[in-house]
Amino acid sequence: MKNGILTILVLLPFVAQLALLPFVNKIGPIVFGLPFFHFWLFLWIILTPLCTYGIYQLQKSKGGLE
Repeated sequence: MKNGILTILVLLPFVAQLALLPFVNKIGPIVFGLPFFHFWLFLWIILTPLCTYGIYQLQKSKGGLE
């Protein structure tokens, strides 16, 4: 179970920032005064460290950080 979550946390930022860009590359809607494309990239600038922290916590609980 933890390996599945770990794999998702590793792949999620790459998929969201690279593979999904052609689908979010649009101006509308405007979110917080930003075009949707810029909002999407800014959102993942915030979420990527959270994914990294989740990876760290999973590795720490498995005893992989020694």
